[in-house]
Parts: sequence; structure tokens; C-alpha cells
Amino acid sequence: MFPAQLTDGYRAFLDDRFIREQERFEDLAKSGQKPQVMIIGCCDSRVSPETIFNARPGEMFVARNVGALIPPYEPDNELAGTHHGTSAALEFAVEALKVEHIVVLGHARCGAMRAFADDATEPLSPGDFIGRWIRLVLPAAERTGGRGVHETLTVYIERLALASVESSISNLRSFPWIKQLEDEGKLQLHGAYFDVATGVLMVLEPDTGHFVPAVATMPKRVSMIRCV
Repeated sequence: MFPAQLTDGYRAFLDDRFIREQERFEDLAKSGQKPQVMIIGCCDSRVSPETIFNARPGEMFVARNVGALIPPYEPDNELAGTHHGTSAALEFAVEALKVEHIVVLGHARCGAMRAFADDATEPLSPGDFIGRWIRLVLPAAERTGGRGVHETLTVYIERLALASVESSISNLRSFPWIKQLEDEGKLQLHGAYFDVATGVLMVLEPDTGHFVPAVATMPKRVSMIRCV
């Protein structure tokens, strides 16, 4: 049976948002999508880009995978196999939709980062699809210098997640058509990091390489996290 929570949610959508934005949906159906921003996010159910950025239908082209990882440009990369879902999404967004911004959105308490950091983790299935996929985190782990002797696993995982965003941006530049458009000033690459517990969004400053708060002030009920 189709999940009741989905049916209920759909009814609520029809009674509220669809009515308010029906004209927009009809226009999108006729004219097609023309988003200016692409988001590469994690599959984690707690981190919805559309919710975080309060996006309307048609405003963002979103691709999500385990860990918000971007593989390097290697068409015959055995690590990724022969199916390149994320690369295909990038190709469509950049070459067909002509997006002007690509944002790599990492997040706190990421299960993919924990799985990589936890050497004792056993494969979830004989295929070990997750294990093979998160090997893409290895360059980020090398960027961090590894876990410190007195560093807790939690702190290391957060550092690893931030480094993974930077690593994925580097991999974006390995795609020749992305690098060319960036050099021509037609495409901008961005890194971001969302803390699930506090709602704080950090963005990567290209000049300093540091993650800083996206907004200057936060609601009083939200506590700021320490920049790593």
C-alpha cells in the first residue's frame, strides 16, 4: 500500500501550495525549467536543499547522492563503474540548462563521512556499493592530514566533511567544460556546509579557503557552531 504519510502530504500540497503556485507550475510545464543554480547535496533526509534555501519550484536543479560527493572527470573510472549519475546531472545542468552556479552542499553529522572514518564498518550488502562510493572521500581525508591523536571521532568527521566539500569542488574543475566556463566567468563554483542541529549555513570563501557564516546574524534561539 502506498504510504499514508505521502498521500496525506500530497493532499496538503494540493490544498495549499499548489493552489498558491498553480500559475507557476503551469508556466514551468509550458516553458520548461530554467534554474540558475545547481545544488549537489547529500541523500540524507534531514538535509533538503529546497527547504534550506526556501526554493520555489523551478528555481534550483538538485542532484543528491551519498555524501554530496563529486567524482573526478574520468569517463572510464572503474571506481564509479559505468553509470555516472552525478556526472550526467552535471553535464545536463551545465551544458543543457546553462546554470550559472554550482553549489556543493555538505552537512554536519554526515553518515557517509562517518562510514569512511570508521574502519570497523562492515559492508551493508555483498555489493558494498556504499563502501566503493565513499572511497571518493580519500583525497579529502588526505587533505585533513588524518585524525589527530587526541581528536574525537565527531570532530574529525566534521573536519572531513568540510574537506570533502573542497575536494568535490576540485573534482568539478577536472571536468573540462566546467573549467572552461569558470575561466570565462560564465559559471561560479561554491562550497557550503549546513549544520542540522543549529540551522547554521557556512559558505566557503574562495580567497581564504575558510568556511564562514552565510548570514551575519542568526535568530537568538540558534547557537552558532565553531568554524573548523
